[in-house]
Amino acid sequence: MSFSLHTATVGAYLQILPSLAGLVAKAEAHCAEKGLPAEALTGASLAEGMWPFAKQITSAVHHSSDSIAGVLAGTIGPDLSPAPTDFASLHTALADAIAMLQAVEPAEIDGLTGGDMRFAYGDHHMDFLAEDFLLTFALPNFYFHATTAYDVLRHNGLALRKMDYIGRPRLKG
Repeated sequence: MSFSLHTATVGAYLQILPSLAGLVAKAEAHCAEKGLPAEALTGASLAEGMWPFAKQITSAVHHSSDSIAGVLAGTIGPDLSPAPTDFASLHTALADAIAMLQAVEPAEIDGLTGGDMRFAYGDHHMDFLAEDFLLTFALPNFYFHATTAYDVLRHNGLALRKMDYIGRPRLKG
C-alpha cells in the first residue's frame, strides 16, 4: 500500500470533526438541561490564559479544512478571529469544514507532495513542503485543539467517553 497524504490528513480530520460536532451538541444539551447560558461552556477553559472551548473548536476547524485550503493556495496564517459565544456558530463551522473536506478529491491532496507551503504571521513566516506542513504542523495542532475541547467539557462535568472523541475508525472491509 502506498502512502496517501489525503488519507493521512483529510481522512483523520473527517474521523474527528463529526465527534467535535457531537461534543458541541452535548455541550448545548448540558447547558439547556442545567439552565446555563451557552457562554458557561463556550467560554470555559482548562486554565487561565488558555483558549476557551469555542476557540478550541474553531482552531480545530482552522487546522483541518482551512489548512487543506491553505495548502491548495500555498499559504495560510493563524486564525485571529474571536471565539464565538453561541453553539450555532460552532455547529455551522464544523458542518462547513466537514462538507469542504468531503468535497476534496484524494488526487488534489496527494498531488501536493513536494510543493511549497508557507505559514505567515505578520513579518514572520515558516516555509514547509506541503506534506510537512500538514503532517508536522496542521495535524498535531488539530489533535491538540480537538483533545483540549474534549478535556474542557470533561473538566466541566460532562459525562463523556473516549468514543465521544475518537469517532468512527476506518475498519478493514
